[in-house]
Amino acid sequence: MHRRDGLIKRDSQRGVLLLEALLALLIFSIGILAIVGMQGVAVSQSTDAKYRVDASLLANELIGQMWVGSRATLQADFSTGGTAYSAWLPQVQATLPGAQANPPVVVVDANNVATIDIWWQAPSSDPNATPHHFRSVAQIRW
Repeated sequence: MHRRDGLIKRDSQRGVLLLEALLALLIFSIGILAIVGMQGVAVSQSTDAKYRVDASLLANELIGQMWVGSRATLQADFSTGGTAYSAWLPQVQATLPGAQANPPVVVVDANNVATIDIWWQAPSSDPNATPHHFRSVAQIRW
């Protein structure tokens, strides 16, 4: 009888190792999928950060040109449609995706406060989504 009980116990354990292996494989697969998802988000965030840095550098470049430019023609040259703005615009459009559809706006007021608004649309984002925006405000003094 003792022998028969041992066989019954052993038969009830059949397939447990296979079940444990399949469960371990499932948990491992879920972990790998999570890592792949995190990598995709990291790449997206890195790309967004690059575009923000590019927009900041472009705005700072234009502000630097304003500081060395003529005080008398500051508003005419650098406001949207001015000669310096027109020379700077192709660089913005070449650097930031979607800047052709959303051109930057530069306003220089009577107190020589320059406001630069730059928009771009990441290639991976929804075309109907609100474009990303960067604003820089600087007081130009000589």
